Amino acid sequence: MEPRLIEGADGRSRCWWCGDKDDYIAYHDDEWGRPVTDDRRLFEKMSLEGFQSGLSWLTILRKREGFRRGFKDFDFVQVARFNSRSVERLLKDASIVRHRGKIESVVNNASRVEALVEEFGSLSDFFWGYRVDGDFVGLRATSPESTAAAKELKRRGWTFVGPTTVYSLMQAMGVVNDHLPGCFVREACEKERRKLRR
Repeated sequence: MEPRLIEGADGRSRCWWCGDKDDYIAYHDDEWGRPVTDDRRLFEKMSLEGFQSGLSWLTILRKREGFRRGFKDFDFVQVARFNSRSVERLLKDASIVRHRGKIESVVNNASRVEALVEEFGSLSDFFWGYRVDGDFVGLRATSPESTAAAKELKRRGWTFVGPTTVYSLMQAMGVVNDHLPGCFVREACEKERRKLRR
């Protein structure tokens, strides 16, 4: 589908992908593209982007509370201690997506976060090192920055972190602002991003 704006019932112009579903609209308005610097929230977003692979984001969004319960609110220190029993417990939890490879990936990646934090100071500093500024270039599935970040994460032993997954994370956490020009949220996200410039 060609990227376009849609007008909501409230008269505001939004990116087309949020459609008319209230939970998707709330996610678009309040979260997507707004800068995230909290390491726990970043780990959550990265983990959920991995779970989303092959599924709709709306499916993941509607199971987010289940994921938060199952993965200890994405406290990566706790998740890094998960063992095979923890994985089996999660495979029986209908409130999440029960995919062994993706569950094991979250546990693996949690154990890798601490090394990144030790080297870069925070997970946030690592990801924001790939920040993309400038005019809107049109929606895409990857970017040179997401490709470079994915390559670096894979080198460090992360899994389910391809360039497309990383780019989705970059969009969601505001490292790139992919709200369409004319979307009422775009400028608010840009103002928040400007505050983070160093």
